Amino acid sequence: MLVSATEMLKKAKAGHYAVGQFNINNLEWTKAVLLTAQACNSPVILGVSEGAGKYMGGYKAIVGMVNGMLEGLSITVPVALHLDHGSYDGCMACIEAGFSSIMFDGSHYPIEENVEKTKELVKIVKAKNMSIEAEVGSIGGEEDGVIGKGEVADPKECKLVADLGIDFLAAGIGNIHGKYPDNWEGLSFEALDAIQKETGDMPLVLHGGTGIPEDQIKKAIDLGVAKINVNTECQLTFTAATRKYFEAGKDLEGKGFDPRKVLAPGSQAIQDTVKEKMELFGSVGKA
Repeated sequence: MLVSATEMLKKAKAGHYAVGQFNINNLEWTKAVLLTAQACNSPVILGVSEGAGKYMGGYKAIVGMVNGMLEGLSITVPVALHLDHGSYDGCMACIEAGFSSIMFDGSHYPIEENVEKTKELVKIVKAKNMSIEAEVGSIGGEEDGVIGKGEVADPKECKLVADLGIDFLAAGIGNIHGKYPDNWEGLSFEALDAIQKETGDMPLVLHGGTGIPEDQIKKAIDLGVAKINVNTECQLTFTAATRKYFEAGKDLEGKGFDPRKVLAPGSQAIQDTVKEKMELFGSVGKA
């Protein structure tokens, strides 16, 4: 059954590793992530953007698919189903649909409004044993229509939001969604250190996990990051493997066209990517 992400992230921060959030976009991606988590004996968070929610037929359809797979694939590792960069209305819809975790992204509001809306959602999710993530200082770049300028979070504002009763906090530290440009200056560890000192035991979240050098990933974990989001890299590897399949001309000569075969290389590519990230994050064997 689905669980909130609270305990897995508390355990991760205390153990100096991170749990991966891997965004899902269809059945194949979901299955690939779940099978890899089970094989690695790793806890995992399935992320769903609002755009992906619409694409997959709505939040209730996603909950049904994921719950069905947990049973059908005999998944025993902890799995959280999490709304990624949710609006207030999106959060409410996912609470109703049966998600086990939500992220309210109020970073584009004035801090007072971010606090007020976050506070309202905290009350609701706590009554349902769900977990909630909040954001301070927007994440740069664009992901599924969500655009951020990439402001570095104010540590004092981070403490203000952390004290509302949220379970984990996404704080902008120079990270961005999508591909990182050649002139990217890297993560601001000075800001991350200051944020951790203000928020104490609060698990911190690193969005935009694709393209960050391994040494920076490991240093971020040492400084309190307990959840790392990966989406772009899965998109790139899935697309590349699928394109390679078509370029090879397989199943395109009138001998049958099986979509399960077409999507199999992409699914395997996602499994390989997820396994690699779980090993980097240190979550293998931590279920």
